[in-house]
Amino acid sequence: MRFKIDFKIFIFLILFILTRQIETYATIMIFALIHEMGHLISGLLLGIKPDKLEIVPYGVRVSFKLNFKDYNRRIGNGNMLSIKKIIIALSGPLTNFIVILITFQSNYQLFSSLIIIYANILLIIFNLLPFYPLDGGRILKEVLHIAFGKKLAEKFTNNISFITIMILTFISSILIYSTKNIAIFMIIIVLWCMFIKEDLIYKKRNKIYQMLEITKE
Repeated sequence: MRFKIDFKIFIFLILFILTRQIETYATIMIFALIHEMGHLISGLLLGIKPDKLEIVPYGVRVSFKLNFKDYNRRIGNGNMLSIKKIIIALSGPLTNFIVILITFQSNYQLFSSLIIIYANILLIIFNLLPFYPLDGGRILKEVLHIAFGKKLAEKFTNNISFITIMILTFISSILIYSTKNIAIFMIIIVLWCMFIKEDLIYKKRNKIYQMLEITKE
């Protein structure tokens, strides 16, 4: 398995140190790692080998080597690989939920318990947003793939991701103005970078679809 570090994480570290929010950021990063271990374990249980582990500004990310035999097992307009991707995507937030349950049952100090619960709730909400490539966006894309096929799934997912980022930008602008919290600003910047990258990939792929349709005519 390959290992990679996104060096933008050091910019985040400096900013959070300067704004005295480094403890919050460090806590979220620790549970983001645990979140990603949930993805990793479920992938291994499903027989999919991990390909790359990346440390990114918003946590940790594991990517997997696709098992091409799953492409041949049809599920609606998709395939078995879509089901496995949905399970893997769900396993991350589920892991954070399990951490919350364990914390409720533990004898941690009240303040420590609140921090752990708060960090994991944030990770669950953030990752389940209908925004690709977050877990919620991945689940949405694969469900749409099964229902409508790959081409429409990518189109709908891209459009829903754009609507989501616009709504989040509006809400975040109000929160940034009222709380002066730089963490919110940094999260929105990261989300926009993610959207722009995925949007470019979608547009390139859509051109290929159009070229294939022209050649069929």
